[in-house]
Amino acid sequence: MPLAAQPFTELNALGPLPPVAPLADKLARSRQVLAAVRAAMAPAQVAVAYTGGKDSGVALYLWREALAKAASGSSYGPLRANSPLKAISIDTGCKFPQVTAFRDRLCADWNVALTIARPQVDLAAYPVAVDKVACCRDLKILPLCRALAATGTAALLTGIRRDEHPSRQARQYAELRAQTSDESGGCPEHWQVNPLLDWTELDIWSFITGEGLPYCELYHEGFRSLGCMPCTRPAGSAESGADERAGRDQDKERQLETLKSLGYF
Repeated sequence: MPLAAQPFTELNALGPLPPVAPLADKLARSRQVLAAVRAAMAPAQVAVAYTGGKDSGVALYLWREALAKAASGSSYGPLRANSPLKAISIDTGCKFPQVTAFRDRLCADWNVALTIARPQVDLAAYPVAVDKVACCRDLKILPLCRALAATGTAALLTGIRRDEHPSRQARQYAELRAQTSDESGGCPEHWQVNPLLDWTELDIWSFITGEGLPYCELYHEGFRSLGCMPCTRPAGSAESGADERAGRDQDKERQLETLKSLGYF
């Protein structure tokens, strides 16, 4: 086991905050989760699962902030140039070019040690998006597992939220993902830490605008959740009552629990 369970057992025992809780309370809880990671693990063992999207961008910012606080020893502040801020980005080869370009710009600006996890398949011959589970396994999960092993990542920080999808409503702040073994090598044992579970879509945008954080321009073009190009389209606005992930391929959305069992977020 890469990390003693006690700090995270205590966090998970706190229970979720309600969606209507003030953002200040949710931010305090997120910082509490990240402080537990920071106290229990070396920064080199921790990476943010950064997609280039709004949620993982907030997670990256908050972890950056936590490392800066640890470096200064007193208060939150700018990250020092040599601070070990690590991220893993799964690049399926089917991402929107605007997303990957934004990801690369932000990681350069924030001095992020970025590992790009790519599939080991010939995309020109691969049946992309035909079998959604097989496609996500081959293009997302297997590259992620290889990247976790190659980078020695023992804690992967994500930007998932409970209100995004029914399959995520019972998720915990910290989840120990067991080691798996298969013909591709499998995944190493690691903690998946979800500091933004309590946040809503509105909370994310309130924080982004309040802090002046950069974000991908596709959000101005009707997209509310950014995935691969074959499986993502613009969705209706929150004001219209449309679901945030209505623009995602719904066959894949129905199988998120299966994908989680295979190693997905």
